Amino acid sequence: MKNLAIARRYAKALLLIGKEDGHTEEYREELNGFAQLMEQQKTLADTIANPLYQVAERKIILRKVLDKLNLSKAMSSFIMFLFEKGRISFVGSINEFYQALADELKGMARASLTTASDLTAETIEKIRSALSKRTGKDVVLQVEIDPSLIGGIVTRIGDLVLDGSIKTQLLNMRESLKRGERA
Repeated sequence: MKNLAIARRYAKALLLIGKEDGHTEEYREELNGFAQLMEQQKTLADTIANPLYQVAERKIILRKVLDKLNLSKAMSSFIMFLFEKGRISFVGSINEFYQALADELKGMARASLTTASDLTAETIEKIRSALSKRTGKDVVLQVEIDPSLIGGIVTRIGDLVLDGSIKTQLLNMRESLKRGERA
């Protein structure tokens, strides 16, 4: 829990910098790119974050990575600051919070839509539009297919979960029957 609070604090700080200098979206892309690189290149991430290696050597490696990525001066400084404060291993969580904060700033919300089978583009757009009306934000939908749902859809937007799947309805019915048997 403490790590999440730390990640949120760093994300907020970066967002404030972005708001001040007008580069919120640039930082979004750069931070996301760096976080994805660290996620994909576990050995590199472990080397940079591992305190068993000398700080000077890890710093050289990180500088070379940042140079190759050609990040803005502000983002390179931010990542080096994370390294110097021993927070570089939090970059994935910081990125998640930053993405959410930047979305909020733009009036956007990200949602996932899980269905049992393919939906038409028109149906997906109707769902997206309904979610936009409900939240008052421009909703970006990520659609996934999960045949185990049997039918229906499950939508997640922030903490809100709208579960209209047949699988859940059957599970709820089963629980109701169990309670009825005991009564």
